[in-house]
Amino acid sequence: MRGGACCFSGRSLALANATARQQSRANESVILSMPAKFLGGMMPELNPSHIMQVGMGFFASKTLLSAVELGLFTALSKQPMTGAEIARTLGLNPRAVPDFPDALVALGFLERASEGAGATYTNTPESGKFLDRGSDGYIGGILEMANARLYPFWADLTEALRTGLPQNETKHSGEPMFAKLYQVPERLEQFMNAMSGISAGNFNAFAKKFDFSSYRTLCDVGGATGQLSCMVAAANSHMRCTSFDLPNVVPIATRKIVQAGLSERVTAVGGDFFVDPLPKADVITMGMILHDWNLEKKKVLIRKTYDALPEGGAFVVIEALIDDARRKNAFGLLMSLNMLIEFGDAFDYSGSDFASWCREVGFRRFEIIPLTGPSSAAVAYK
Repeated sequence: MRGGACCFSGRSLALANATARQQSRANESVILSMPAKFLGGMMPELNPSHIMQVGMGFFASKTLLSAVELGLFTALSKQPMTGAEIARTLGLNPRAVPDFPDALVALGFLERASEGAGATYTNTPESGKFLDRGSDGYIGGILEMANARLYPFWADLTEALRTGLPQNETKHSGEPMFAKLYQVPERLEQFMNAMSGISAGNFNAFAKKFDFSSYRTLCDVGGATGQLSCMVAAANSHMRCTSFDLPNVVPIATRKIVQAGLSERVTAVGGDFFVDPLPKADVITMGMILHDWNLEKKKVLIRKTYDALPEGGAFVVIEALIDDARRKNAFGLLMSLNMLIEFGDAFDYSGSDFASWCREVGFRRFEIIPLTGPSSAAVAYK
């Protein structure tokens, strides 16, 4: 019985193997003839790395924000330092090194020469240009504000999503965000510098890309430090520009305009763009302004802009415009969530959204001008 059973098992196994080989060859033939899209669906190579990178992304974010807050990149602009020297200069606990500077090396923000305790750290070309407070390319103002204000507010994103209410300073005071922000001169100056840092590249690109040849005057509504007006005037010698913002911003803008040597062609004017008529100009710009408001107030500003422009005039908004399909510009979508945290009912928008609102009041022609990174200029012509 056992022998017969073994022989039978052996013959069955041989037959099974032969059948399996034939079936395998048949399967291979079928698989090779299938479209690649089906193969991807059948044999996915799933990897959780992207999930982990985004989910734990606050590790890297806070490390960079703290480095900016501490002035690390400014200190390293003067000379290379060892880890111990960094700790002494910045007032850090010895436990902070070498992990803190080495993490910044791994993240691509610092360079390190050699190994061990004697290793020295220096800025990368990018961090030296953009994160040294003494550099004319410094953009750290927005990161300083992100660290001081936005980082803790974003911890309450879940509450914002559930309630639709702001999660910033107004959460406890009940005061409007800008009123609270503008109360303290130091906080206002920090906000102005932050906006200048994040906007510089876009404003410079706009000043050079937009065709100003048929225009003579520009008014930048919500002009803050007068940065956009100064850049347009510097790049277009025939243009005269007005920076329009709340009265307590005017001294800051005037100081910056004088520093730029453009006082003869750039003026800072005080006013409230919801209360006062907008200054008349051939071109009216709003850089990161329209997204601060709900739809009703957006449309009020668009109507006021239309009324202040001559026939043929141009209305320009500079924002991280969301792509029309709402699939690609992640920064624009995240910025819209930031508007939820800051204001509750404010939101970012797409180029087609802007065109539809402008068309309602009479604007006739539209275009999108790509600027830097995720940002663009949307233009409506009267």
